[in-house]
Amino acid sequence: MTSPVSTPDTAADARFAAVSAPHGTAALRFTHWLDAEHRAYEGAPGLWHGEDGRVVGTGLPGETPEVALSAGEHLDIGSLRLKAINRGGAPALRVFDPETPGRTSLRGILSFPHDDAWALPGVFHAAAEGQSIVIESVDGYEREEPAVGTISLQVAGEPVELTVWGDLDDELEAVIADGTSNVDAYRFRFLPIDVPAADGSVTVDFNRAYLPPCAFSDHYVCPLPPLNNRLAARVEAGERIADRA
Repeated sequence: MTSPVSTPDTAADARFAAVSAPHGTAALRFTHWLDAEHRAYEGAPGLWHGEDGRVVGTGLPGETPEVALSAGEHLDIGSLRLKAINRGGAPALRVFDPETPGRTSLRGILSFPHDDAWALPGVFHAAAEGQSIVIESVDGYEREEPAVGTISLQVAGEPVELTVWGDLDDELEAVIADGTSNVDAYRFRFLPIDVPAADGSVTVDFNRAYLPPCAFSDHYVCPLPPLNNRLAARVEAGERIADRA
């Protein structure tokens, strides 16, 4: 069956529904980094520890008193969703709680008006084989990943070299900050970019910029924009801030 074409309004509605769902992005209340010691963690029933990269819980209520979760797996207990993640071999337990204030106070996602003028032409330059980049997260954690490349374009008349990562067979992504950051918008945003054409030509549509999970909960560990992705110009396009009561 062919999916209906999404309009800006229907896409925005679907986006907010996903973020504000009972176990959606805004429902994250805690991220607990685990070690080998069995202990209680705030907001999570039972005792938890890390073992072989997995998240292990014991003494849990209900029919599943013990569980071992690999990254991406979850267990629902009452209204809570307990989800495992793993970063560089370090396991963590995430607690999603529909009653967390970050979700209950959320009224919407404010965006700049759509403007086709912010769909800018660029040229993709692939990284040299073996080149790597260091990605820093909001909590100071750094990881090294194979470099994908950069996109050259003009933003408000100034030359820009956006560092991008992702999959050249699927979609690229940049993390950006700009002149609206910490003023009229969140401090940084994510920007999906379509795969470049064979000649390297690509359109960078800033209307697609969206808020990172960190904009909805302080317990995410989002990547920060590289220095060259911190633009001086005001990019008045895309999502800008969470609207709270």
